[in-house]
Amino acid sequence: MTPFAHRIALLGAGATLALASFGALAEPARPECIAPAKPGGGFDLTCKLAQSALMDSKALQNPMRVVYMPGGVGAVAYNAIVAQRADDANAIVAFSGGSLLNLAQGKFGKYGVDDVRWLAAIGTDYGMIAVRADSPYKTLKDLMAALKANPSQVVFGAGGTVGSQDWMKSALVAKKAGVDFKQMRYVAFEGGGESFTALLGGHVQVVSGDIGEAAPQLEAGKIRVLAVLADKRLPGDLGSIPTAKEQGYDIAWPIIRGFYVGPKVSDADYAFWEKSFKKVMATPEFAKLRQSRDLYPFSMTGKELDAYVKKSVKDYQALASEFGLVK
Repeated sequence: MTPFAHRIALLGAGATLALASFGALAEPARPECIAPAKPGGGFDLTCKLAQSALMDSKALQNPMRVVYMPGGVGAVAYNAIVAQRADDANAIVAFSGGSLLNLAQGKFGKYGVDDVRWLAAIGTDYGMIAVRADSPYKTLKDLMAALKANPSQVVFGAGGTVGSQDWMKSALVAKKAGVDFKQMRYVAFEGGGESFTALLGGHVQVVSGDIGEAAPQLEAGKIRVLAVLADKRLPGDLGSIPTAKEQGYDIAWPIIRGFYVGPKVSDADYAFWEKSFKKVMATPEFAKLRQSRDLYPFSMTGKELDAYVKKSVKDYQALASEFGLVK
């Protein structure tokens, strides 16, 4: 081999080693998914879906752990990632539509929607409006008529305080009925379970919540879902439930679930996570995992997700302003 050829061979070997090192660096050594709540809730579900999907598919060679960081419905985790772990490529953090609503209302402190890198959305739930199975309200139109006639006779119950997603759904229903949201009677409970207990006990007449949490009560024949807040009917067993839109009321409320990373995570590390999610979400195995957690298809990553999140926050800000929640 000539000296020149020998030098080229060495350069080629060096490039191969560099690429191999780059590849190794791109995969996190200690991957973790931060669920910004206590175990057992929606954020935990989101993290465990990612954990199962990424590890079962071998997209991650190293085991992923789930870490719980409750506080402020995501605010504590958001602030910790931006301020203390901005370049930590090991950590992905779960978010939901509720997180975006809180961001829109300034509930995450000094940080906003531009302060993290939005990574992947892996599924969605949808809002719904339900009544007891023996309720006189057979359709959404019946409920709207009752609200318009006498708002004080219809009490909404839900697992969230004023300004929460469930409160927003109730306020939107009142608005479509031509009722000022300030006239709406609303009782806040600790969670969806408590609101359904109150509904079945006759303490409230309507529950605004998520179709995922309503499914067990629906299967037991205890409630009637008047409308699902999706653009079109849901697949499978819930396909018999009409949307609000097809009943003449333009209300949609998707609750997407996904992940973000710190603002200074490198492009190479971000690309590793994005490609991993893209690859996994395209498989039939992932579709089964998502369905087993009562989520519906919603797959989006990278720039497309970033644009979606920012538009959603802007839309939520407009709604929050309309309902007097932000100035």
